[in-house]
Amino acid sequence: MKNKYLQSLFMLLVTFHFGYAGNYLPKMPAFSVSQQDTTRIKESHNEEDIEANEYLKDRLKPIQANFKRINSITQWTAIKKKDIEGESAEGGEAAYYYKNKRLEKIIARHYGEMGQVLIEYYLLNGQLSFVFEKDYKYNRPLFYNEKVMKENNDTEAFDLKKSEITETRNYFENGSLLHIVDSQDCGAPFSGDYMTEQDKSLKDDFKRLLKLEKEN
Repeated sequence: MKNKYLQSLFMLLVTFHFGYAGNYLPKMPAFSVSQQDTTRIKESHNEEDIEANEYLKDRLKPIQANFKRINSITQWTAIKKKDIEGESAEGGEAAYYYKNKRLEKIIARHYGEMGQVLIEYYLLNGQLSFVFEKDYKYNRPLFYNEKVMKENNDTEAFDLKKSEITETRNYFENGSLLHIVDSQDCGAPFSGDYMTEQDKSLKDDFKRLLKLEKEN
């Protein structure tokens, strides 16, 4: 009964925050940029990729080696940053990493009150090679600190470590999507239609980020 009560209370709280619950609950503190800064998902650094499926091991090897090479770089020639607008509730940002005038990777962050997404794009020979997506769904809204928790007789405050995390790895070979690994799938291969849709979606997003970087 207690869990059902807390779930109902949580749903009312979320509904209220978006302006539909009138005066059922007390006013909540506003979201701030400083909160966003303290809840940023960590990007890959000095990481190796997961072990490849045996039947694709040889084809994935250069993609994985490139991922390791790029995320091990500590000194960049230039890092350019742009704001991403209109794609998530709390906005987002993109960072472009250059080594010796060559774009090596793009990091895109999309923020929301109930979660955030980090997408890392890695290039190989000027083409998209690997896309690593990390999707965090928060246990409570970002503004839901201990004070708000107590005011609502709840037992849990916002905690990034308690987020539901989904990681998706997308491998490209010669510019085309070759393989997908999703942390929540059962290991079965994805359908051809899904692969085609994912290939187009990732490339379209990548092109938008490249266009954004060139804007003043």
